Amino acid sequence: MSTPIFQVDSFTNEPFRGNPAGVCLLTDPQPDAWMASVAREMNLSETAFLLPEGSGYRLRWFTPAAEVDLCGHATLASAHILWETGRLQPEQEARFETRSGTLTAARHGDWIQMNFPVTAPTEVTTPAGLLEALFSGSKPAIARYVGKSIFDYLVEIDGEDAVRNLKPDFVELNKYEARGIIVTSRASGKYDFISRFFGPQVGINEDPVTGSSHSCLTPYWAKKLNKTDMMAYQASARGGELHVILSGDRVLIEGQAVTTIKGELL
Repeated sequence: MSTPIFQVDSFTNEPFRGNPAGVCLLTDPQPDAWMASVAREMNLSETAFLLPEGSGYRLRWFTPAAEVDLCGHATLASAHILWETGRLQPEQEARFETRSGTLTAARHGDWIQMNFPVTAPTEVTTPAGLLEALFSGSKPAIARYVGKSIFDYLVEIDGEDAVRNLKPDFVELNKYEARGIIVTSRASGKYDFISRFFGPQVGINEDPVTGSSHSCLTPYWAKKLNKTDMMAYQASARGGELHVILSGDRVLIEGQAVTTIKGELL
């Protein structure tokens, strides 16, 4: 029997922008090694595997190199596919059981709102060589803040242009024990803050748009800007837009999604 599989661009309303994710719809449990092989074959930053469970779905995420504990863009893509294929009706909430607990998603007009746990950072001493690795031999910017969440380092630097123009040394970044390194700054215009995400430790040099990093960015910027409702932009080459809301110990992350490929695993 063939297995439906899709490619979805998340955090965008245009094809070939945002962050592409694989979504594989299972009818029976599959071995971890098989899911890891499918993720390597898809060669996207994450491939999601959905298996019906109770009133919702068991959801797991694999990069080409590892299984991860939390992924925003592949969760967004998964919810989008459940509605698009009619497995859920438009008014139904998507409910996922994951390694990070129960996650939900609901449709809000043309946007999808996900409910994620807060992963706020704690300030730390800047690890030796980190700024030099981020700026790859050029003069490093001054870090306004360096912190660490349960998953990632968070570095705030001055200026949108400095964030956009980063060209890290990924060999050096791979030496730091963390899922990834988030670099951020305050933004101008329609956005409150921008960011980029580098994850060579999990096989992703740069993730185009990282929903789960906003579980860390949202409480950080909410405190700095004294506001809980913000617009964010991830400034990768593909780019992506997010609407984020801090709600107690949860972060509501909203984005859009577009299906680009539909197929079957034989």
